[in-house]
Amino acid sequence: MRVVDAERLERGREQALKARTGHDRRPYFYGVAQARYVLRKVFRLVEEEAKRAGIDPLAHQALIQIYGSEAGALRIKDLAKRLDITPAFASNLLKALAGKKLVSASRDKTDNRVSWVRVTKAGLALLHAIDEQVQIHVDYFTRELSDKQTEAALAVLLFYAGVSFKPLRPEK
Repeated sequence: MRVVDAERLERGREQALKARTGHDRRPYFYGVAQARYVLRKVFRLVEEEAKRAGIDPLAHQALIQIYGSEAGALRIKDLAKRLDITPAFASNLLKALAGKKLVSASRDKTDNRVSWVRVTKAGLALLHAIDEQVQIHVDYFTRELSDKQTEAALAVLLFYAGVSFKPLRPEK
């Protein structure tokens, strides 16, 4: 596992942010390129493992979003938002997953119009199996990255997420 210096990472984030609006934007785009490379490679590895396990990559993402949600359950409209798809498409996706016994739905206790979808034990077993295979490939891939590539990717991801490592000043 690689350890990254938070101060150096913050400097990289600030440099990327400054370069984004400066005359020479290459340092910013270097970070964007590294971040996109890492994300695309990892997402492709995940998609390939999902397909090998016999599940469509978007259906796999649905399982991840449901199980990984704060409550461990999502409403259809929330899943649609998280996957950036229409609620109708999310509903069809969930019907297919329910048909494979990977998710189950239950009515909300206070509003009968609302259904909550949860990952079943079979769905969870599938998520774990895919993740175990993905981790092998991700570990190999990330060992190939240089410290400079890793830090540039993280700096841009921090910028995208609106995060800084600068200490907060106490209010007076």
